[in-house]
Amino acid sequence: MPFNRYKLEIEQELKAIIGDSDTHYYQMMRYHQGWIDEHGTVQSGDTGKLLRPALCIIACRAVGGNYKNVLPAAAVLELVHNFSLIHDDIEDQSHFRRHRRTVWSLWGQAQAINVGDGLYALSRLGLRRLKDNGYPADKVLIAMQLLDHACLTLCEGQYLDMGFESKTDVGVEQYLEMIGKKTAALISCAIKTGSFLGCDDDAQCNSMEQFGWNLGMAFQVRDDILGIWGFEDKTGKSASDIYQKKKSLPVIHGLVSASKDDVATIKDIYEKPTIDDQDADTVTAILDRCGARDYCENLATDYLNKAIAILDSLSLDSAAKDDLRQ
Repeated sequence: MPFNRYKLEIEQELKAIIGDSDTHYYQMMRYHQGWIDEHGTVQSGDTGKLLRPALCIIACRAVGGNYKNVLPAAAVLELVHNFSLIHDDIEDQSHFRRHRRTVWSLWGQAQAINVGDGLYALSRLGLRRLKDNGYPADKVLIAMQLLDHACLTLCEGQYLDMGFESKTDVGVEQYLEMIGKKTAALISCAIKTGSFLGCDDDAQCNSMEQFGWNLGMAFQVRDDILGIWGFEDKTGKSASDIYQKKKSLPVIHGLVSASKDDVATIKDIYEKPTIDDQDADTVTAILDRCGARDYCENLATDYLNKAIAILDSLSLDSAAKDDLRQ
């Protein structure tokens, strides 16, 4: 993947922003990043896809900018993403992420909240490093505004997502609004920030932002598909989001499109304290029967096609454009 070529530089910038304090507080941050184990021993763990920082870098290249200058912004986007994951793990009561114990499951919810808050604070401080790379203060301030707006939108999306847990009448449009805020907003921000720091063409930056939003929507819909029909050894998640009773897009489509009896069955299973293998198989069979997977695959393709159409309409560096296509 083209993203891997930036991994070392992104991680170097992340480590510079987090700093070298050896207190346990910062060790918890490093643990979540995958750099050390729970005992503080250095390791080469799963640091995640680094999707958002890589997209920021490639967007900067695409519009003709020097990607090394935007490394602070790229790293900051990963910090924001990780602060949201730490809090998300608490809210979902998830014990594992990336095949390892989550921060809260090791050190408690209160400390995990504090670690997430610290990563967010560091993201704000990290953006100031753009000044060291030659960006004027007004440019840095606008980059901060882009990030703040994306963070607030992300939190709005998480609010909606948590609200859906107790509802049985969530519609497809409501769900798409939620993932637009929770997932697509930060991906869109990554691409707009990279573009904004790489050129002064507002129209082009706005088009890149729309490209990013459609890409983010496609990414999340695809992730929902993997959450039910994916494989644990490839995704790092449970084989099915059904076990966690998540109302992801395939399930919502099933609740809207399945037969009356099948809808009742899904609701009955989701009301159980825990879901066993037979329950998960039953729900999956219902979703297959009502065409939920095909619906989601087609929707993801639609969003991706919109993103590619926007990309094709822009005059961009050809190599970077090819990277964005991938």
